[in-house]
Amino acid sequence: MSSAYGYGSLTRSAAPQQGMPPAGEGPKSPDQLPRLARDTTAENPWPVNILSQKFHDSVARWPEAWVEGQIVEINMRRPTSGYITLRDNFEEISLPVMGFRTFVSKAREFHQGDRVVIHGKPDIWMKATRLSFVADDIRRVGTGDLKAQIDELRKKLKGEGLFDAENKVPLPEFPACIGLICAPQARAEGDVITNVNLRWPIVQFKIVHAHVQGAQCPSDVINAIQMLDQDPQVDVIIVARGGGSFEDLIGFSDEGVVRAAAACQTPLVSAVGHEDDWTLIDLASDLRASTPTDAAKRVVPDVREQWQLIESARMQMHMRVSARVDNEIRLIDGYANRPSLTHPLTMLEPHQRFLDDARQRMERGLTRIVDDASLTVEKLHASLTALSPQSTLNRGYAVVQGEDGRVVDDARDVHIGDELTLTLKHGVVVSQATAVGDQQQSKSK
Repeated sequence: MSSAYGYGSLTRSAAPQQGMPPAGEGPKSPDQLPRLARDTTAENPWPVNILSQKFHDSVARWPEAWVEGQIVEINMRRPTSGYITLRDNFEEISLPVMGFRTFVSKAREFHQGDRVVIHGKPDIWMKATRLSFVADDIRRVGTGDLKAQIDELRKKLKGEGLFDAENKVPLPEFPACIGLICAPQARAEGDVITNVNLRWPIVQFKIVHAHVQGAQCPSDVINAIQMLDQDPQVDVIIVARGGGSFEDLIGFSDEGVVRAAAACQTPLVSAVGHEDDWTLIDLASDLRASTPTDAAKRVVPDVREQWQLIESARMQMHMRVSARVDNEIRLIDGYANRPSLTHPLTMLEPHQRFLDDARQRMERGLTRIVDDASLTVEKLHASLTALSPQSTLNRGYAVVQGEDGRVVDDARDVHIGDELTLTLKHGVVVSQATAVGDQQQSKSK
């Protein structure tokens, strides 16, 4: 055997002379090892490298082959080597594929989800005794791969308006009950419940277990969405699944699942896969979370943050009320220290002065008016006195009135025998006319 396997320095003369050493006491020469697997015993086993070498030698005799499947993982970042995980089109079986520079240059144009045929040869990597398929050629199978089909379905549903933003329902700010759709005993279930309880402990859960992979996945998820949507106690629904390959998550791109998510009246959150994974339910849901843990953080508030908000609001209210009260106190103090309140009579002094001045002006005005009126009355009295008939009578004149009461001012109006009334300065005299004549006749006589 070659020295590459650790036995080139051993010879027969170097072996112990008293029989073969027991197992586990050091390396043996090739001549001391069993030739066939059926000859091995517990006392004389093969070392691991011998078995790995025999595997390698056996696999090396296998023929080259073309193999068909779907790419679920691909890594062609290095120019000298690349890796692909190829999955069977119908069974849950995967095959690791590796290739070198020529293969990498051909595989760069392929993506996750593509259906391909790969040419290569099986090989054993002896460092880990791991079987792999070393490829040298890769080709696409037709044009109807799953990724293209999903893209066509996406375009169709988008054209129907299932992904429109106006159809999205806002999440409740403080949900009391969360509906959770996940696989039984899944890690996603624990992630959601644990993180929700850490953030908002009073929330309740209604959990519906469903297949999240395989042929039963679409029907189970549709039934679960419809069941929770009809439950009036459920405030928000989370569809949760951990990460997986493109094919593992294909059930969440089923047309029926997408339509059920779009028709759901209860706010629905999709938390399928990891941040880089995508399915059509993400487009139809009201909110897409990158992981189940992210969904838990986005559907409920953080109780600590809410307490901080309440405390901050309470402090702001206290500060504003205190500032308002302090301002009012300052205003009251300012009012109390005003002279009008400390010496209230000072407010009346200007008005009192105004009243006193007005009273004095009024007295002077009235006195002047009365004086003027008295003078006028005196003048009028003097005039009236001078013009009064009594003044004439006082000078010795008399007023003669006829029987009809009219004043007699012409002797021709009097006849002999008429009764006349003479009004004197003092008293009245009634006489009878005995003679009548004019003034000139009287003078001649």
